[in-house]
Amino acid sequence: MPTRTLALPGGARVPVVAAQWQHAYGVVTRGRVQLELRDGTPGPVLRRDAGFWLRGTGVRALHNPGRRTATVRILTPHLEARRNDMISSTDTGVTVGRRHGFRRLAVTGLVATLAAMVVTTLAAALARAAGVDFAIPDGGGETIPLGGFAVVTGFFSLVGVVIAAALLRFSARPARRFVWTAVALTVLSMVPPFLVGAAAPTVIALVGLHLVAAAVMIPALTRSLRAGPPREAAWTTEGQAEFSTSDSSRREARTPSESIPQSGTGHAAGPTGSRRSATE
Repeated sequence: MPTRTLALPGGARVPVVAAQWQHAYGVVTRGRVQLELRDGTPGPVLRRDAGFWLRGTGVRALHNPGRRTATVRILTPHLEARRNDMISSTDTGVTVGRRHGFRRLAVTGLVATLAAMVVTTLAAALARAAGVDFAIPDGGGETIPLGGFAVVTGFFSLVGVVIAAALLRFSARPARRFVWTAVALTVLSMVPPFLVGAAAPTVIALVGLHLVAAAVMIPALTRSLRAGPPREAAWTTEGQAEFSTSDSSRREARTPSESIPQSGTGHAAGPTGSRRSATE
């Protein structure tokens, strides 16, 4: 893999040449390097051991804000090898991350469903012991058995898990969408008890049991949807890059598209430092 070094004397500014940085990866090996954004405003400051790509970031220059010379090591992998590595790692990362997400959701959903069935059945038993008969006049005056609460709770809890899985697959914000959907469905589920002609204690108990099941399922599935694999860099739809720390001594900034610096000795790479973001 070809390697070059770019030296930036104190206060020096090196324009970014997109063609030179299109497939290059930079690592700050000494000092600090500040990114100059597309509109000329100062960007993030990258410190020693910060690794980054400038392709497509809109960065138009590299600047050394310090007095001492800063150096950047530029690595330029062969195009085909880099492309194959990127495709392989991206496909693997997406597949593994999605698979783990569905697996985690399935396990959480199953456990939460069993918990909701047990808690709802116990709550119904306590209500019956307190004098609630759970008689449904419109159903021929039959009384809802305790097993019926477990079956109905389990069925609709699994429906909630399916909805969560669909949102995880197709929504950019699955947790938020699931909360709104689950709350709306919970509210709708509390309407039928008022329509069956049951006594007031039975209606109140049935509404309470709906809330008990929702209180178990919604938080559990929401936490599972919010959990995700750790990432070194997060991107917004507008092409922003957030700089995060992989450990206490190293921070990396990664960006997606074209732009990069030039100098008589090579190309320079950016800095780490503060948790700031570089916007196009």
